[in-house]
Amino acid sequence: MKLALHEWGETGDPRVVCLHGVRNHGGHFGLLAEALPGFHVLAPDLLGHGSSSYEPPWDIGTHVDAIAETVGASPAVLIGHSFGGRLAFELAARAPELMPKLVLLDPAILLPGHVALAAAENARIDKSYVSFDELIERRYEESQLQRAPRELVVEDLASHVVLDEDGRCRYRYCLSAVVAAYGEMASQPPRFEDVRVPTLLVLGERSYLPYDHLLDAHRDALGDLLEVAVVPGGHSVLWDALEETAVAVSAFLYR
Repeated sequence: MKLALHEWGETGDPRVVCLHGVRNHGGHFGLLAEALPGFHVLAPDLLGHGSSSYEPPWDIGTHVDAIAETVGASPAVLIGHSFGGRLAFELAARAPELMPKLVLLDPAILLPGHVALAAAENARIDKSYVSFDELIERRYEESQLQRAPRELVVEDLASHVVLDEDGRCRYRYCLSAVVAAYGEMASQPPRFEDVRVPTLLVLGERSYLPYDHLLDAHRDALGDLLEVAVVPGGHSVLWDALEETAVAVSAFLYR
């Protein structure tokens, strides 16, 4: 199953594949792609999101199969945010020889059960709004955005919102797929030892997603292959800390 795909840069340049988190879309990586000249950046809409199929199943294996079918088997740097970080990690574990570098942006590699449950229960609520302006205001409240410029959030979400038949604004994702994804994030991931590729881990300073329970094991498994950068703000690092995140990612990729 092929996914809808966003692309930046020139075909034939070294490839970077970007994977978004739940409730988001591939276009979320547009401004990061601008900071990576000389790379061909590809960012699919995950299953149940954007312009890709909404039909189940939505398990990790099916997500990974769909990504692999969409972007092909050529070598590529992987960048994943949140659930996309878990999917990038799974892809790297399948074929580490095809992944020269891995970038994990505040990743949901393994969520504690109570965190996944709370997130899934929250995701079950139909999020609809009387206007795009209300959607933006509520996004700040619901996502605990701390430093994200309003114009950046508006630009990013403008293509990710639809006006439904009832006249209300909604995001372009399937609620059931999002709930299913939170359950998958609580499942056991591959071992860090199986993903021994140069890795940049970018963590939001005040993110609601925990990583402390994994960091020591990740460091022990990768040693000098793991680089950690902590950026200001919360979980949405490409909104709260776009500049700091882009600097860390570009330095890591061009090194």
